[in-house]
Amino acid sequence: AILTAARSGEIRGAEWSEIDLEGKTWTIPASRMKAAKEHRVPLSDAAVALLKALPRFKGISFVFPATRKGQLSDTALLAVLKRMGYTDLTQHGFRSTFRDWAGETTNYPREVIEHALAHQLADKAEAAYQRGTLWPKRVALMDEWSGFCLANV
Repeated sequence: AILTAARSGEIRGAEWSEIDLEGKTWTIPASRMKAAKEHRVPLSDAAVALLKALPRFKGISFVFPATRKGQLSDTALLAVLKRMGYTDLTQHGFRSTFRDWAGETTNYPREVIEHALAHQLADKAEAAYQRGTLWPKRVALMDEWSGFCLANV
């Protein structure tokens, strides 16, 4: 969750068919996105390594399956944080931290950061002209974010 800056629901619903480990890309279908628009997430080397290390269970499509059936509940990540002793953290705080870090410590334009978070531009005129995915810049941004996270573990 931390290395992708994705929403909790997007992470919990991730399926192996959406992940391209060789292409280092996670493609989240529009049906699972808040804005109902497909979103591609660049995967850093660290994210790919973590995904490769995860077990895969026969007949289960979820990357992070629940112990009983289906995907993890919306409280599962919060429960893990609490068990680890982080009672003041929330999973959305990871996205907020990413936004603060990217905006305050990097030189990436706001639109690259907002695109990485799958945010829709509020300014309709600006959104009409911003039709690209800014992919190369987003790849670089997520690689830098991964480096920052790993340096602070």
